[in-house]
Amino acid sequence: MMENKYISPKINSISWGKLITEDQIKYKDAKLYPGGSREWDWNETGTHHVPGIQPADVEELLEHGADIVILSKGFDERLQVCSETIDLLQNKGIDFYILQTEKAVEKYNELTENQAVGALIHSTC
Repeated sequence: MMENKYISPKINSISWGKLITEDQIKYKDAKLYPGGSREWDWNETGTHHVPGIQPADVEELLEHGADIVILSKGFDERLQVCSETIDLLQNKGIDFYILQTEKAVEKYNELTENQAVGALIHSTC
């Protein structure tokens, strides 16, 4: 069994524009990682739908101890993942999934049972 500091918070619900974690924190877009979560502010790293999720977004998850990363593409799969982000994960030997938002939440919650998992969840488009 993992120690509590390595457990990533489960997601209780996801709907258009709103994600709620098990500890009742509400987000529009969220960064979740072993030991906590926070709002995912795209402006911090220059993330846009195209070219997509930036390496700096993922680095924060890894710094918090994530061994597996889930990247959400949005409900309508409009958010891309830039090639540098994929290269970063592959070069570090990190298992990762790039999924539609609802599938990403399902996979994330499944993996939090026994893995140090991080996720970037986009709750719109």
